[in-house]
Amino acid sequence: MLTTISKTECEFFVESDMQKSQSLEISSGRIIALAKRCPGKEEPNDDSAVVVQTIGGAIIMAVADGVGGCPLGYKASAIAVHCVAESVLEAEPGADLRPAILDGIEKANHDILDLGVGAATTLSVVEIVDQRARVYTVGDSMAMIVGQRGVLKWKSTSHSPVGYLVESGLLDEESAMTHDERHIVSNLVGSATMHIGVGPSRPLSRRDRVILASDGLFDNLHISEVVETIKNGDPNKRMENLAALSSSRMDGQDPQLPGKPDDLTVLLFTQ
Repeated sequence: MLTTISKTECEFFVESDMQKSQSLEISSGRIIALAKRCPGKEEPNDDSAVVVQTIGGAIIMAVADGVGGCPLGYKASAIAVHCVAESVLEAEPGADLRPAILDGIEKANHDILDLGVGAATTLSVVEIVDQRARVYTVGDSMAMIVGQRGVLKWKSTSHSPVGYLVESGLLDEESAMTHDERHIVSNLVGSATMHIGVGPSRPLSRRDRVILASDGLFDNLHISEVVETIKNGDPNKRMENLAALSSSRMDGQDPQLPGKPDDLTVLLFTQ
């Protein structure tokens, strides 16, 4: 399915259970989106996502993963992406979007706390402006920049005990995939102690790809597998491959490989 996003428009994915990915045509390329509910789950998909294109040509992608086990996780994630989108679209044309994104995240935190039920969500935002990308993170929904030859140019740090161990070099990725505390997230939207991680502004080469996903992807696939799958080729087919591989891991088809049934949401930007 192909959708063209106009100069100032956003496409939301809330409580989605897509059987096929959706291709969004934007001014600077294309974004492939997929949002699927956890296999066998009857409750709503706790993940939410949005793609925004501003009148100035900036692209904003956001993925939020409502915390499972907490009340209204799906509502918390929806609030998060809506607050970011609204704040960005209210910014002056051509203005620096960093303040708007930060304000949107802060408003989401306030609104989720105001629910008063203990709801919380992760939130990661990718801002793409003038061939440069910057990532804003709260929690463990990860973003990566991948070159066409399979070079991992940059990835965000998960705000979790395991994520910090990996980033510091004290734990390798293989061990992290099966660590007993992998499910623990130490920073969430909907918390009085929330803090926002702001990444560097990174240049994008012509064939670079940017991926943003909930932990339904990265708890089931190694980073190297994701990089190898998306590095080049038709992005729609690459998304299909990611979805199929993730599903096989969630189903536990190979007990020697990591696998954790979960909601899955992925946004893949390609130029």
